[in-house]
Amino acid sequence: MQTVTKPNQHLITELQSLGLRLNDPNAGAASRRGGAGPSDHKAVVVDGHTVMIPVHTASAWSSPFVAAPMGADGSSMLLRDGVSVGVISFPRQPRFYKLQTMDGIPYSRIATLHGSDVLATTVLQSCIRYESRRKSCQFCAIGQSLAAGRTILRKTPEQLAEVARAAVLLDHVKHMVMTTGTPNATDRGAQILCESAFAVKSAVNLPIQGQCEPPDDDIWFKRMHDAGIDSLGMHLEAVTPEVRARIMPGKASVSIARYFEAFESALKVFGHGQVSTYILAGLGDTPEAILQMCEKLIAIGVYPFVVPFVPIAGTPLEDHPAPSAQAMRELLTPLAAMLETGGLRSGDIKAGCGRCGACSSLSTFEKKPS
Repeated sequence: MQTVTKPNQHLITELQSLGLRLNDPNAGAASRRGGAGPSDHKAVVVDGHTVMIPVHTASAWSSPFVAAPMGADGSSMLLRDGVSVGVISFPRQPRFYKLQTMDGIPYSRIATLHGSDVLATTVLQSCIRYESRRKSCQFCAIGQSLAAGRTILRKTPEQLAEVARAAVLLDHVKHMVMTTGTPNATDRGAQILCESAFAVKSAVNLPIQGQCEPPDDDIWFKRMHDAGIDSLGMHLEAVTPEVRARIMPGKASVSIARYFEAFESALKVFGHGQVSTYILAGLGDTPEAILQMCEKLIAIGVYPFVVPFVPIAGTPLEDHPAPSAQAMRELLTPLAAMLETGGLRSGDIKAGCGRCGACSSLSTFEKKPS
Protein backbone atom coordinates (compact mmCIF):
# COMPACT_ATOMS: atom_id res chain seq x y z
CA MET A 1 0.00 0.00 0.00
CA GLN A 2 1.36 3.40 -0.95
CA THR A 3 2.05 5.76 1.92
CA VAL A 4 0.87 9.35 1.97
CA THR A 5 3.65 11.83 1.29
CA LYS A 6 3.89 14.67 3.80
CA PRO A 7 5.09 18.15 2.81
CA ASN A 8 8.14 17.95 5.10
CA GLN A 9 9.08 14.32 4.48
CA HIS A 10 11.61 14.95 1.71
CA LEU A 11 13.22 17.89 3.49
CA ILE A 12 13.59 16.10 6.82
CA THR A 13 15.19 13.09 5.16
CA GLU A 14 17.63 15.34 3.28
CA LEU A 15 18.57 17.24 6.44
CA GLN A 16 19.19 14.07 8.43
CA SER A 17 21.47 12.70 5.74
CA LEU A 18 23.36 15.88 4.85
CA GLY A 19 23.31 17.76 8.16
CA LEU A 20 22.94 21.47 8.82
CA ARG A 21 25.28 24.43 9.20
CA LEU A 22 24.30 27.01 11.80
CA ASN A 23 24.91 30.74 11.60
CA ASP A 24 24.05 30.86 15.30
CA PRO A 25 25.29 27.70 17.09
CA ASN A 26 23.60 28.86 20.30
CA ALA A 27 20.10 29.00 18.82
CA GLY A 28 17.53 27.05 20.82
CA ALA A 29 18.30 24.15 23.13
CA ALA A 30 21.92 23.07 23.38
CA SER A 31 23.15 20.58 20.78
CA ARG A 32 24.39 17.18 21.88
CA ARG A 33 27.95 15.93 21.52
CA GLY A 34 29.21 12.46 22.37
CA GLY A 35 27.38 10.13 24.72
CA ALA A 36 25.45 6.92 24.17
CA GLY A 37 23.38 6.42 21.05
CA PRO A 38 23.03 8.82 18.10
CA SER A 39 24.73 12.11 18.84
CA ASP A 40 26.31 15.27 17.41
CA HIS A 41 22.77 16.50 16.67
CA LYS A 42 20.61 19.52 17.33
CA ALA A 43 16.83 19.57 17.70
CA VAL A 44 15.16 21.46 14.84
CA VAL A 45 11.47 22.05 14.19
CA VAL A 46 10.51 21.53 10.54
CA ASP A 47 6.85 22.18 9.68
CA GLY A 48 5.88 21.51 13.29
CA HIS A 49 7.81 18.22 13.43
CA THR A 50 10.80 18.14 15.82
CA VAL A 51 13.76 16.22 14.43
CA MET A 52 17.38 15.72 15.39
CA ILE A 53 19.71 17.02 12.66
CA PRO A 54 23.50 16.42 12.58
CA VAL A 55 25.40 19.66 13.15
CA HIS A 56 28.81 18.52 14.48
CA THR A 57 29.71 15.90 11.86
CA ALA A 58 32.12 16.29 8.94
CA SER A 59 29.24 16.06 6.47
CA ALA A 60 27.32 18.75 8.33
CA TRP A 61 30.24 21.14 8.04
CA SER A 62 30.02 20.88 4.24
CA SER A 63 26.23 20.60 4.07
CA PRO A 64 24.38 22.65 1.44
CA PHE A 65 21.83 23.49 4.16
CA VAL A 66 22.39 26.60 6.28
CA ALA A 67 20.19 28.01 9.04
CA ALA A 68 20.18 31.81 8.86
CA PRO A 69 20.32 33.83 12.10
CA MET A 70 17.14 33.58 14.16
CA GLY A 71 14.59 36.32 13.90
CA ALA A 72 12.79 37.99 16.79
CA ASP A 73 10.06 35.33 16.62
CA GLY A 74 12.60 32.52 17.06
CA SER A 75 12.33 31.27 13.49
CA SER A 76 15.18 30.91 11.01
CA MET A 77 15.28 30.88 7.24
CA LEU A 78 16.55 27.56 5.90
CA LEU A 79 18.77 27.93 2.85
CA ARG A 80 20.02 25.29 0.46
CA ASP A 81 22.92 26.46 -1.69
CA GLY A 82 21.89 30.00 -0.82
CA VAL A 83 18.25 29.56 -1.89
CA SER A 84 15.44 29.67 0.67
CA VAL A 85 13.68 26.30 1.01
CA GLY A 86 11.63 26.93 4.14
CA VAL A 87 11.46 28.24 7.66
CA ILE A 88 12.64 26.29 10.71
CA SER A 89 12.80 26.96 14.43
CA PHE A 90 14.48 25.46 17.48
CA PRO A 91 13.03 24.14 20.74
CA ARG A 92 13.97 26.54 23.52
CA GLN A 93 16.49 25.72 26.22
CA PRO A 94 14.54 23.82 28.91
CA ARG A 95 13.91 25.58 32.20
CA PHE A 96 15.09 22.62 34.25
CA TYR A 97 18.62 23.09 32.88
CA LYS A 98 18.95 26.12 35.20
CA LEU A 99 18.62 23.96 38.31
CA GLN A 100 21.08 21.82 40.22
CA THR A 101 20.98 19.20 42.96
CA MET A 102 21.72 19.96 46.60
CA ASP A 103 25.29 18.77 46.06
CA GLY A 104 25.78 21.11 43.11
CA ILE A 105 25.31 18.84 40.09
CA PRO A 106 23.52 20.63 37.22
CA TYR A 107 20.33 18.85 36.21
CA SER A 108 21.56 18.82 32.60
CA ARG A 109 24.33 16.40 33.61
CA ILE A 110 21.75 13.96 34.93
CA ALA A 111 19.20 14.04 32.11
CA THR A 112 18.77 16.01 28.91
CA LEU A 113 15.97 17.14 26.64
CA HIS A 114 15.67 15.18 23.39
CA GLY A 115 13.46 16.44 20.61
CA SER A 116 10.99 18.85 22.19
CA ASP A 117 9.30 16.86 24.96
CA VAL A 118 11.41 13.80 25.80
CA LEU A 119 13.65 13.46 28.84
CA ALA A 120 16.62 11.18 28.21
CA THR A 121 19.33 9.80 30.42
CA THR A 122 22.14 7.27 30.32
CA VAL A 123 21.88 5.90 33.84
CA LEU A 124 25.35 4.34 33.76
CA GLN A 125 27.78 6.23 31.52
CA SER A 126 30.17 3.32 31.05
CA CYS A 127 30.18 -0.08 29.41
CA ILE A 128 32.13 -3.30 29.93
CA ARG A 129 33.14 -3.17 26.26
CA TYR A 130 33.88 0.51 25.69
CA GLU A 131 37.50 0.56 26.89
CA SER A 132 38.44 -2.28 24.53
CA ARG A 133 38.60 -1.34 20.87
CA ARG A 134 38.55 -5.06 20.17
CA LYS A 135 35.10 -5.35 21.79
CA SER A 136 33.54 -1.90 21.63
CA CYS A 137 30.81 -0.80 19.26
CA GLN A 138 32.67 1.18 16.61
CA PHE A 139 30.02 3.93 16.48
CA CYS A 140 29.71 4.48 20.25
CA ALA A 141 30.82 7.62 22.08
CA ILE A 142 29.47 6.81 25.54
CA GLY A 143 32.71 7.92 27.20
CA GLN A 144 33.11 11.22 25.39
CA SER A 145 30.51 13.26 27.23
CA LEU A 146 31.75 11.84 30.54
CA ALA A 147 35.36 12.76 29.76
CA ALA A 148 34.24 16.26 28.77
CA GLY A 149 32.41 16.76 32.08
CA ARG A 150 28.97 17.07 30.47
CA THR A 151 27.56 14.19 32.51
CA ILE A 152 28.31 12.01 35.53
CA LEU A 153 29.20 8.34 35.66
CA ARG A 154 26.20 7.01 37.59
CA LYS A 155 22.91 8.80 38.05
CA THR A 156 21.28 7.73 41.29
CA PRO A 157 17.58 6.88 41.42
CA GLU A 158 17.02 9.88 43.68
CA GLN A 159 18.72 12.25 41.23
CA LEU A 160 16.71 10.92 38.30
CA ALA A 161 13.44 11.28 40.21
CA GLU A 162 14.29 14.85 41.16
CA VAL A 163 15.17 15.88 37.60
CA ALA A 164 12.21 14.06 36.04
CA ARG A 165 9.75 15.80 38.34
CA ALA A 166 11.25 19.20 37.50
CA ALA A 167 11.23 18.46 33.76
CA VAL A 168 7.53 17.58 33.87
CA LEU A 169 6.55 20.58 35.99
CA LEU A 170 8.71 23.18 34.24
CA ASP A 171 8.93 21.93 30.67
CA HIS A 172 5.92 19.65 30.21
CA VAL A 173 8.04 16.64 29.27
CA LYS A 174 5.74 13.87 27.99
CA HIS A 175 7.87 10.71 28.30
CA MET A 176 11.34 9.51 29.29
CA VAL A 177 14.07 7.34 27.80
CA MET A 178 16.38 5.49 30.18
CA THR A 179 19.31 3.76 28.55
CA THR A 180 22.47 2.41 30.11
CA GLY A 181 25.90 1.18 29.25
CA THR A 182 26.17 -2.57 29.74
CA PRO A 183 27.58 -3.15 33.26
CA ASN A 184 27.88 -6.94 33.17
CA ALA A 185 27.18 -10.05 31.10
CA THR A 186 24.20 -11.20 33.20
CA ASP A 187 21.30 -8.78 33.71
CA ARG A 188 23.04 -6.37 31.27
CA GLY A 189 21.67 -3.26 32.97
CA ALA A 190 18.13 -4.41 33.78
CA GLN A 191 18.68 -4.08 37.55
CA ILE A 192 19.88 -0.49 37.19
CA LEU A 193 16.84 0.35 35.05
CA CYS A 194 14.48 -1.20 37.62
CA GLU A 195 15.89 0.89 40.46
CA SER A 196 15.81 4.07 38.38
CA ALA A 197 12.32 3.63 36.95
CA PHE A 198 10.82 2.81 40.35
CA ALA A 199 12.21 6.03 41.80
CA VAL A 200 10.98 8.18 38.91
CA LYS A 201 7.49 6.67 38.96
CA SER A 202 7.35 7.27 42.72
CA ALA A 203 7.95 10.97 42.11
CA VAL A 204 6.00 11.70 38.91
CA ASN A 205 3.61 9.97 36.52
CA LEU A 206 5.84 9.87 33.44
CA PRO A 207 5.81 7.08 30.81
CA ILE A 208 9.26 5.47 30.61
CA GLN A 209 11.09 3.42 28.02
CA GLY A 210 13.96 1.31 29.32
CA GLN A 211 16.78 0.31 26.97
CA CYS A 212 19.31 -2.46 27.51
CA GLU A 213 20.72 -5.56 25.88
CA PRO A 214 18.71 -8.76 26.39
CA PRO A 215 19.31 -9.91 29.98
CA ASP A 216 20.36 -13.49 30.61
CA ASP A 217 17.10 -14.33 32.41
CA ASP A 218 13.69 -13.41 30.99
CA ILE A 219 12.35 -12.80 34.51
CA TRP A 220 13.89 -9.34 34.20
CA PHE A 221 11.17 -8.28 31.77
CA LYS A 222 8.48 -8.65 34.41
CA ARG A 223 10.71 -6.97 36.99
CA MET A 224 11.28 -3.99 34.70
CA HIS A 225 7.58 -3.71 33.92
CA ASP A 226 6.65 -3.97 37.61
CA ALA A 227 9.20 -1.26 38.41
CA GLY A 228 7.37 1.18 36.13
CA ILE A 229 8.93 0.73 32.69
CA ASP A 230 6.16 1.05 30.09
CA SER A 231 8.00 0.09 26.91
CA LEU A 232 11.28 -1.64 26.22
CA GLY A 233 14.04 -1.12 23.67
CA MET A 234 16.57 -3.86 22.88
CA HIS A 235 18.67 -2.59 20.02
CA LEU A 236 20.10 -4.73 17.24
CA GLU A 237 21.80 -1.77 15.49
CA ALA A 238 22.99 -4.06 12.66
CA VAL A 239 21.01 -7.00 11.28
CA THR A 240 23.46 -9.44 9.67
CA PRO A 241 26.05 -11.50 11.59
CA GLU A 242 28.89 -10.28 9.38
CA VAL A 243 28.21 -6.59 9.96
CA ARG A 244 27.50 -7.11 13.66
CA ALA A 245 30.82 -8.92 14.13
CA ARG A 246 32.72 -6.17 12.34
CA ILE A 247 30.96 -3.10 13.75
CA MET A 248 30.17 -4.25 17.30
CA PRO A 249 32.31 -7.31 18.03
CA GLY A 250 31.52 -7.43 21.75
CA LYS A 251 27.79 -6.91 21.48
CA ALA A 252 27.63 -9.45 18.65
CA SER A 253 28.34 -12.14 21.24
CA VAL A 254 24.65 -11.80 22.08
CA SER A 255 23.25 -13.56 19.04
CA ILE A 256 20.34 -12.48 16.88
CA ALA A 257 18.64 -15.70 17.94
CA ARG A 258 18.88 -14.61 21.58
CA TYR A 259 17.44 -11.21 20.66
CA PHE A 260 14.41 -12.87 19.11
CA GLU A 261 13.93 -15.10 22.15
CA ALA A 262 14.07 -11.97 24.30
CA PHE A 263 11.69 -10.07 22.00
CA GLU A 264 9.13 -12.88 22.24
CA SER A 265 9.36 -13.02 26.03
CA ALA A 266 9.26 -9.24 26.44
CA LEU A 267 6.20 -8.91 24.20
CA LYS A 268 4.27 -11.19 26.56
CA VAL A 269 4.94 -8.67 29.34
CA PHE A 270 4.88 -5.28 27.61
CA GLY A 271 2.41 -6.04 24.84
CA HIS A 272 2.21 -5.78 21.06
CA GLY A 273 4.08 -2.73 19.77
CA GLN A 274 5.60 -1.83 23.16
CA VAL A 275 8.91 -3.55 22.40
CA SER A 276 11.16 -1.89 19.85
CA THR A 277 14.64 -2.12 18.38
CA TYR A 278 17.00 0.43 16.86
CA ILE A 279 18.45 -0.37 13.44
CA LEU A 280 21.17 1.87 12.01
CA ALA A 281 21.02 2.12 8.22
CA GLY A 282 24.35 2.68 6.52
CA LEU A 283 26.65 0.44 8.58
CA GLY A 284 26.99 -2.14 5.80
CA ASP A 285 23.73 -4.08 5.87
CA THR A 286 21.98 -4.06 2.50
CA PRO A 287 18.52 -2.46 2.28
CA GLU A 288 17.15 -5.90 1.44
CA ALA A 289 18.65 -7.37 4.63
CA ILE A 290 17.24 -4.55 6.74
CA LEU A 291 13.77 -4.92 5.27
CA GLN A 292 13.86 -8.69 5.70
CA MET A 293 14.75 -8.25 9.36
CA CYS A 294 12.04 -5.62 9.79
CA GLU A 295 9.50 -7.99 8.28
CA LYS A 296 10.40 -10.64 10.87
CA LEU A 297 10.26 -8.11 13.70
CA ILE A 298 6.91 -6.67 12.65
CA ALA A 299 5.46 -10.17 12.31
CA ILE A 300 5.95 -10.78 16.06
CA GLY A 301 4.95 -7.25 17.13
CA VAL A 302 8.32 -5.49 17.55
CA TYR A 303 8.58 -1.94 16.19
CA PRO A 304 11.79 -1.56 14.11
CA PHE A 305 12.99 2.03 14.46
CA VAL A 306 15.27 2.47 11.44
CA VAL A 307 17.60 5.46 11.75
CA PRO A 308 20.28 6.85 9.41
CA PHE A 309 23.75 6.22 10.78
CA VAL A 310 25.47 9.43 11.90
CA PRO A 311 29.29 9.29 12.18
CA ILE A 312 30.45 10.72 15.52
CA ALA A 313 33.82 12.49 15.77
CA GLY A 314 36.37 10.60 17.84
CA THR A 315 34.97 7.15 17.10
CA PRO A 316 36.48 4.56 14.73
CA LEU A 317 33.62 5.25 12.30
CA GLU A 318 33.97 9.04 12.31
CA ASP A 319 34.80 9.01 8.57
CA HIS A 320 32.20 6.42 7.62
CA PRO A 321 29.63 8.08 5.34
CA ALA A 322 26.01 8.53 6.35
CA PRO A 323 23.42 6.94 4.03
CA SER A 324 22.04 9.21 1.31
CA ALA A 325 18.59 10.71 1.55
CA GLN A 326 17.51 8.70 -1.48
CA ALA A 327 18.68 5.47 0.15
CA MET A 328 16.69 6.32 3.27
CA ARG A 329 13.54 7.11 1.28
CA GLU A 330 13.85 3.82 -0.62
CA LEU A 331 14.16 2.03 2.74
CA LEU A 332 11.53 3.87 4.77
CA THR A 333 8.78 3.87 2.13
CA PRO A 334 8.33 0.07 2.04
CA LEU A 335 9.00 -0.15 5.78
CA ALA A 336 6.09 2.20 6.48
CA ALA A 337 3.83 -0.03 4.39
CA MET A 338 5.00 -3.06 6.39
CA LEU A 339 4.25 -1.26 9.66
CA GLU A 340 0.73 -0.42 8.53
CA THR A 341 0.08 -4.03 7.49
CA GLY A 342 1.43 -5.23 10.84
CA GLY A 343 -0.69 -2.80 12.83
CA LEU A 344 2.29 -0.95 14.33
CA ARG A 345 2.47 2.84 14.70
CA SER A 346 5.02 5.04 16.39
CA GLY A 347 2.21 7.02 18.02
CA ASP A 348 0.97 3.93 19.84
CA ILE A 349 4.26 3.36 21.66
CA LYS A 350 3.87 4.56 25.23
CA ALA A 351 7.38 6.02 25.54
CA GLY A 352 10.78 6.03 23.91
CA CYS A 353 12.70 6.59 20.72
CA GLY A 354 10.09 5.22 18.34
CA ARG A 355 7.39 7.42 19.84
CA CYS A 356 9.67 10.49 19.78
CA GLY A 357 10.76 9.72 16.22
CA ALA A 358 13.17 12.66 16.09
CA CYS A 359 16.24 10.67 14.98
CA SER A 360 14.55 9.34 11.83
CA SER A 361 11.99 10.54 9.31
CA LEU A 362 10.24 7.16 9.56
CA SER A 363 7.16 8.53 11.33
CA THR A 364 6.54 10.95 8.45
CA PHE A 365 6.27 7.95 6.11
CA GLU A 366 3.61 6.33 8.28
CA LYS A 367 0.04 6.72 7.15
CA LYS A 368 -1.71 8.76 9.80
CA PRO A 369 -5.15 7.63 11.03
CA SER A 370 -8.06 9.60 9.60
